[in-house]
Amino acid sequence: MKNGRIAVPSNGQGGLNGTRAGHFGHCDVFTFVDVEDGEIKKVSILQNQEHAQGGCMVPVNLLSENRVNALIVGGIGMRPLMGFRQVGIDVYHDDQRPEIEPVVKDLIAGKLAEISNDQVCGGGGGQV
Repeated sequence: MKNGRIAVPSNGQGGLNGTRAGHFGHCDVFTFVDVEDGEIKKVSILQNQEHAQGGCMVPVNLLSENRVNALIVGGIGMRPLMGFRQVGIDVYHDDQRPEIEPVVKDLIAGKLAEISNDQVCGGGGGQV
């Protein structure tokens, strides 16, 4: 990815030195990383919203409104994955490393794969 905005669901205060949340819908904040010409240009934080109203589509709309192009998750359910695909946000998967900066750099370098349908989390367990 040479240009665009990457979102990473994050614990606590987020940021490049932060750690990724295991389930994107329940993260504290989203870390946004703006990339230009393959370089990290800007890092910003956006508070996650409660999703009692609208369920797991709330983060989809939130990230879409904030011009996100790519999302890196450790886990995601099928419904929000389909939502992200509908709004044109590519979802990438890495469940090995909790640190934000290395996975962002891997995505910029083209080393992360888009999540496949067989990697999604099962629904119904209260997880998003």
